Amino acid sequence: MTAQTLVDGYDTLLLDLDGVVYLGRRAVPGAPEALEQARAKGARLAFVTNNASRTPGAIAQHLTDLGVPAGPEDVVTSAQAAARLIAEHVPAGSAVLVVGGMGLRTALRAHGLRPVTTALDEPAAVVQGISDTLSYGLIAEGALAVRRGAWFVAANGDATMPTGRGELPGNGSMSRVIATATGVEPVVAGKPEPPLHRESMIRTHARRPLIVGDRLDTDIEAATRAGVDGLLVLTGVTTPLDLLTAAPHHRPTHIAADLGGLHAAPAEVRREGGGWSCGGWTARWEGRQLTLDGGGDPVDGLRAACATAWEAAGDGRADEDAVKPALTVIGL
Repeated sequence: MTAQTLVDGYDTLLLDLDGVVYLGRRAVPGAPEALEQARAKGARLAFVTNNASRTPGAIAQHLTDLGVPAGPEDVVTSAQAAARLIAEHVPAGSAVLVVGGMGLRTALRAHGLRPVTTALDEPAAVVQGISDTLSYGLIAEGALAVRRGAWFVAANGDATMPTGRGELPGNGSMSRVIATATGVEPVVAGKPEPPLHRESMIRTHARRPLIVGDRLDTDIEAATRAGVDGLLVLTGVTTPLDLLTAAPHHRPTHIAADLGGLHAAPAEVRREGGGWSCGGWTARWEGRQLTLDGGGDPVDGLRAACATAWEAAGDGRADEDAVKPALTVIGL
């Protein structure tokens, strides 16, 4: 049966947080209302984040304060995925050196592992996650332990993280210090790697999940790897130009301006007149350039343009100069 609204087609929403539900300490406009409406329709909400700095309880309290009621059981973090991954590879009760915050320590203890802060404890593994109190001394201890043979795990590989002030260095950038100093690449637990999606499936028992995010290289690639649908919202990192030039594994199933798109009818992107149409827009690839005609919702124009650009690019990526004129037409 065809879903009346997008959310009707799924039993669980696996929601990224930064850039989707909130930006720093404030909610994305309309996000609390859209999520409450989704919950009222029977969808389970699971908040899946690559941020390993805070505990699920702290994240749930933050969400509740922003008008999105949540408990610790509704939150799935890269710290939890990393802890499970480590617990499956080292003996029970092993010492693990934590280059990060309380979120990692709490997750490790939940799996019977012992968080430590010095290489002198001979840890079986080193796990790194972003923390605003991360010190050179702790990074140095992590490097010493990795050099001595400890298994190196990064909670996530995000080069940046969105905040209310702009994009700041993420754990992927910080973990390069240990990787560069030791010559050892970390095993990554967070999106788009499989461990975090596996953790989400274990925790939610989802049968028809929709991954919702703002990043192509984490959220949407995670959906592609898992073989499930992905919704890209334009409230975070990804720009319309990023979408038009996306590689195949970064192309979302759905595109929406924000979480309000969950409650609109699924967009109908259809072949028409040698191009692709959506709403009042029609896009075509003419010569070496993407053209777009029509009017109406700019996101419909972006959807039509993406379908056309992706078809023309095939297994590659569309040229930026070839697609930029279309963005000018729709004002994005």
